[in-house]
Amino acid sequence: MANAAIKIIGESINDSVPSTHQLFEAGDIGGIKDLAVFQDEKGSTYIDVNVGGRSAEFLAEMVRVVQTVTRKPLSIDTPDPVLAEAGLKAYDDSAGLPVLNSISPLRKEMFELYKIKPFRPILLISETVQDGKAGACHTAQETYDAARLLLEEAKKAGIPNEDLIFDPGIAPVGSDSEGNLARLLAALKLIHDDPQFAGFHASVGLSNFTVMLPPKRKDGSLVKGPLESAFLTRAMPLGLDFVIGSVKRNYEVLDEGDPALACIDDCIQLGGFDSIMRVRQFYK
Repeated sequence: MANAAIKIIGESINDSVPSTHQLFEAGDIGGIKDLAVFQDEKGSTYIDVNVGGRSAEFLAEMVRVVQTVTRKPLSIDTPDPVLAEAGLKAYDDSAGLPVLNSISPLRKEMFELYKIKPFRPILLISETVQDGKAGACHTAQETYDAARLLLEEAKKAGIPNEDLIFDPGIAPVGSDSEGNLARLLAALKLIHDDPQFAGFHASVGLSNFTVMLPPKRKDGSLVKGPLESAFLTRAMPLGLDFVIGSVKRNYEVLDEGDPALACIDDCIQLGGFDSIMRVRQFYK
């Protein structure tokens, strides 16, 4: 099922990628276009555009530039409402609804942008506001409660469930001492089992899952890809159907008994430092 069962939001046109940052700095429009074409040809469903802390005008220009070489819809990726508005206004919606990444309980005012142009929001539910203070969600219940809050706000804005993409947040598995993986999957199950969310979608920034891990074991066998696929194997039945990820990865559903799947299952059960040690063991 490589890449067929999961929709990829191509992640390459992002200022946090060092090579893309250099393209932005150099004003290398041809290089940006090449990234868009490559991701289009390799099967991205959406193409992400994230210019970091640059100006609204720069983001708008990059949206227009990318749309000259692809008819795939874009993901306008910024937490800044001013930049998001500029990106939406520059977007040619003949390509289909854009994604807006991301709205969170801390940025509910961004739903107002739906009046300017309809979009599919990525709803960041790893953040919450409690007693007037912003913070991270530490439990599945807190994550689910954040999703409920944003679901209600989306309804007020007139956005149907079928256009909602919930992002519960994913942490690097190689340093997950706080049980984030277990929180994420348990939260997805709560959302999946709640009929109020019928028709919803879910996504994560999958490359974050294996950040700082070496790509191969000492024997040369791949590690990152199988661990990402193991995560998908457990998350997809709970409603995860998008990833912000790389078109170069061979994401697939693994068979039960696969060593990478056993590693992820153990990490979910163990938690704490034992989980980190289990990932290290997988490399040996």
